[in-house]
Order: sequence, then structure tokens, then C-alpha cells
Amino acid sequence: MSAAVDTKPAPVSVMSALILRAIVDETIMPEFEKTGGAARMIWDPTVGLMRRIGEGEKADAIVAIDWAIDELQAKGLLDNASRRPLAQASVGVAVLAGAPKPDISSAEALRRTLIEAPTLVYSRTGASGIFFEKMIDDFGIGEEIRAKALVVNAGLTAERLVTGEVGLAIQQVSELLAVPGTDLVGAFPAELEATTDFSVAVFADAADRQAAGRFLDQLYTPSARKAYEAAGLEPRF
Repeated sequence: MSAAVDTKPAPVSVMSALILRAIVDETIMPEFEKTGGAARMIWDPTVGLMRRIGEGEKADAIVAIDWAIDELQAKGLLDNASRRPLAQASVGVAVLAGAPKPDISSAEALRRTLIEAPTLVYSRTGASGIFFEKMIDDFGIGEEIRAKALVVNAGLTAERLVTGEVGLAIQQVSELLAVPGTDLVGAFPAELEATTDFSVAVFADAADRQAAGRFLDQLYTPSARKAYEAAGLEPRF
């Protein structure tokens, strides 16, 4: 008797920045699975994704910051026709649920809040951390803030609020909102232009371009749009 042959297609592998983590788990993946699809997510900040790609790791599709998509296109690694803008994220501040919310209504107010905060956390490899480090240097308080900051390589910074390690968390608003037990103070003031644009694309050597495209299509549905807006992201479609 011959063994049964597994006819299920291999899961689509998708590299994605962390901004979509909660949205994919709660909205995108269930809808994709209803169509018979399956996906394996590779979560990392964009800098981490680029490192993985540089080390030879493969995937079928990617969701990342525009500068990374630009670089991958320039190297011929993407199917250029598959590129689409997805959403814009803003950097913001969160505190433990119920804690007083500091003033971040202007650049000067944010600067003062950072100086007065006993402890804070940010992610160095994410887009928010890259922006934050430049911002505190521009504010002239870089050394002072780094001396008291907890810096994480990856993951959701607001989790460190829940554990009691810090009093302020800095990250993309969508990532801050993904952590229960915390309160969003708000996005950085508009004058700082602390926003990041994200796009999607299929890799040129994807094992299954059609399946990769079908997964990415799930990121552009009306229910996905609602999920982005609820998560503090601004859809770009």
C-alpha cells in the first residue's frame, strides 16, 4: 500500500516589520487561511530583515520601510511590478495603564518630558529607534538620555512598562498599542515629522509568486484597512 501524498502547498514565507504583528495574527491570517492559504511569518525590524537577506535568508514576500524596499529593488531582488505602498506609521510614547500621561504636545514639551523621565525604553534596530536617537542628538540631550535608557534589540518596547522596568516606552504607535496593560500617550508632535512609510513586494525568486501575491492582497482588504486605522496606522491605499 502506497503512502498518502501530502498535496497541501508549502506555506508562503513573508518577511515583515513588526508594525503588522497584531494585525496579521488577528485579521489577516484568519482570512488568508479561509482561502486555503498558509503563511509562515518572519518577524523582525526592517534593519533585522535586511541583515537576514544579506546573510542569504530567503522569503517569498516582504513588508518593510520604503528605504529597504528601494535598496532591494536596486539590487534586483524584487519583482518591481509587485511593489505597493501600504501604510504610514508614527513614532509615539506609551506609559503603564493608569499612569499619568506626560506632555508631548510640542517638541519642547517632549524634550522636557524625556529629560524628566527617570527611565525609558526604545528599540535601536527599528525605525522608531533610529529616528529617536537622531532626535535626542538634535535636542542636545543624547548622552543624558542614553545613560538612563533601556535599549532593546527587537520586540515590543511597551512590554517593559508592564514588567515595571521603565516608565516611558518609545516605538511606533501601532507597536505600542499592541501591548495590553499600557496607555498610549500619543504620537510625537507633527513638527518633528516622525513618520515612516511602509510598502510591500514579492521577491523576484519567490518559490510561489502567485501565492505570495494572494497573501499580500489580504493586506489591502476593507477589514485590513479598519485594522490599520484601529492600530494607529494611516493606510496608503
